[in-house]
Amino acid sequence: MSRIVYVNGRFVPEAEAHVSIFDRGFLFADGVYEVSSVLDGGLVDNAAHLARLERSLGALGMASPAAPEEIVRAQKELIARNDLDEGVVYLQITRGPADRDFAYPAVPRPTLVMFTQEKALVDNPLAAHGIRVVTVPDVRWKHRDVKTVGLLAASMAKQAALDAGADDAWMVEDGFVTEGSSNNAYIVTGDGVVVTRHLGREILHGITRSVVLALARERQITIEERPFTVQEAKDAAEAFITSASTFVLPVVGIDGEKVGDGTPGPVTRRLREIYVESARAGIDR
Repeated sequence: MSRIVYVNGRFVPEAEAHVSIFDRGFLFADGVYEVSSVLDGGLVDNAAHLARLERSLGALGMASPAAPEEIVRAQKELIARNDLDEGVVYLQITRGPADRDFAYPAVPRPTLVMFTQEKALVDNPLAAHGIRVVTVPDVRWKHRDVKTVGLLAASMAKQAALDAGADDAWMVEDGFVTEGSSNNAYIVTGDGVVVTRHLGREILHGITRSVVLALARERQITIEERPFTVQEAKDAAEAFITSASTFVLPVVGIDGEKVGDGTPGPVTRRLREIYVESARAGIDR
């Protein structure tokens, strides 16, 4: 059975979903997006995702074609129509169609599309044995805190990792890790301190990141928000990533070298457990 997707106010079968070839998202990557997790048929951390969506839109001087409450209704309708129990809802807003010109259209007509994807979030097999990453130069633009659809550099980094036999890439700038191809990056020191890069334009301000760090602090886990080097990561006791579609996922190897003993560590496992508990407790149906 074909998925039902959302295009500019209409729910249609995916085979019937179309946007203009003149859409600026297609021609210029002139758009933003969000991915909200779905557990037990309900949305996870969705209000924070929509708040970040508004910030991204504001950074690009772009208007949303729908109010937040309309977006939430559409998200929930998509979940229901696709009978989605676990997975994600993808949302994208572009500046819309206009004849090709680098200048913004005087009267933009934003495009809003949404679709669901079924994914195993809680019982992700990668959580049991961890992932391996390679490091690559960070060649992205300088506003990585804006969640735009311009993802070619991230896609190239991911493909470079797969070509090297790894699972993902960590991007490096001036000797320091910024983040993963689609996730925030962390290490755990030998004395149990969780280290992750501070917020700024260098990284995306992850929603799952903010929740995980808050949960860690509640449990008296020390957090240091600062850059860390590739060598520091390789010498760490543990490493992990966070994102809406992976939650907390162990990193057990970097550039072919083991992190710790090469297995998911206790701090990472615990943070994953408490995040899943928190996510299920706050589900929005």
